Amino acid sequence: MLPFIRPLTFLCFLLLTTLTASTAEIKPVKYVFLFIGDGMSLAQQQLAEEFRKNTENRGLKINSMPYRAITTTHAAGSDFVTDSAAAGTAIACGVKTNNGVIGLDVNGNKVESIATVAKQNGRKVGIISSVTINHATPAAFYAHNASRSGEYEIGLDLIASGFDYFGGGGIARHNDQNAEAYRGDVYELAKEAGYSVFRTPEEILTLKPGVGKVLASSNSDAMPYAIDGNIEGLRLADFTKQAIELLDNPDGFFIMVEGGQVDWACHANDGATVVWDMIEFDDAVSVAFDFAEKNPGEVLIVVTGDHETGMLSLSHSSTGYRIYPELLARQKASRGTLARTTERLVRADSDAMTFENYKTFITENTGLTYTEEGRWQPGGLNLTQNEVRELENDFNRTKTAILENASGRDRVVVTMLRMLNSKSGLTWGSGGHTAMPVITAVWGSQASQIAGSIRDNTDIAIQLKQAVGRVQKTMDAVIFNTHGGVI
Repeated sequence: MLPFIRPLTFLCFLLLTTLTASTAEIKPVKYVFLFIGDGMSLAQQQLAEEFRKNTENRGLKINSMPYRAITTTHAAGSDFVTDSAAAGTAIACGVKTNNGVIGLDVNGNKVESIATVAKQNGRKVGIISSVTINHATPAAFYAHNASRSGEYEIGLDLIASGFDYFGGGGIARHNDQNAEAYRGDVYELAKEAGYSVFRTPEEILTLKPGVGKVLASSNSDAMPYAIDGNIEGLRLADFTKQAIELLDNPDGFFIMVEGGQVDWACHANDGATVVWDMIEFDDAVSVAFDFAEKNPGEVLIVVTGDHETGMLSLSHSSTGYRIYPELLARQKASRGTLARTTERLVRADSDAMTFENYKTFITENTGLTYTEEGRWQPGGLNLTQNEVRELENDFNRTKTAILENASGRDRVVVTMLRMLNSKSGLTWGSGGHTAMPVITAVWGSQASQIAGSIRDNTDIAIQLKQAVGRVQKTMDAVIFNTHGGVI
């Protein structure tokens, strides 16, 4: 009976410690960071970890955080697979709601977010995203709308929040004159409400503390994918650093940072683009750790995902179930950029753009190569003869679709990225969201208590609302261990 009793005893102990942690009071922490990787679960983190180890000989900061828990993500009712609106509302507000709904419970009642509670307690608040700032996840921290599609109305809620800093992507449909609630361009309305609006990198880089409420959005709707280069001159880490500089004050702050384009890249089954946006997200987290080093005992950092996207698996039968993530470094642009470039090349000279000429483009942008033998070696990027024929057929179909303005204009790009992914050892099982749990990692003040109680994404909001309570001006001394947890 002993082999049976020991696991049972351990399970009871684990349950008791979890229940004890869940009832523990979370005391206010001066500086609270919440990082959300949209579409990020364990596979995305593991892929970026292995890529960075193989190319830079170091891993991700988020994977070194000492306290972590598996976190469920389901929406309300029968919506087992969540979208970002329901998941964002759960993480931000602590209640389950239906897919597509922002900041409302299942009965349509408004619910308060962590950010709102922080503001009520005299803290400054910053909301940052690499996608549009009125997209579902960031919107859940300040908006209340029955539909995530009401982007103009969500933009109005952004202004009404009075939060101190919005940074990253732009405001989608900011001048939607067809919106029922239309009152004018959201950017202009923000200025009238006392926001200083900055829409170019040059303007944003000039910001100094004391500027007041800030809306620092890139000119485009979303920031470029990390793999596509530093087109806007600013990355997620830059906005995070700026928010810290502008918001630091004696009453503390709450900052939420979303790596939103991880999700978009997973929808596209684009492994290399996932990797680079995961690294960009991790670099933003590292900024918070740099700040924590200068403020020992006063910082709490929580990193989570809202859901998994793509059903990513680090395994492929064609490689003998080995992975070669470093091969993804050969890809030079995102799927969308490669498709747009292909279309431009075909339209520029359709007669000259044959598959033989396009083969060079494939090699330059993915590293895929060709030999007469058409053999693939483990860890290599040579195409088999069958793969070359498939690419040629798909190029011809793509070319026809481009010239006829039909669907399927990215077909050959999808095919060549699928081949690069498979040779790197990746398998994608879906182009959408999945019900797979995510990982929540915690570091800093009271990290062990918070991590121990997280079992569902709603628990994040419930606990962080306590953490963003009013900070006492004179706090009792607290001793911290090397991981930032309370001793």
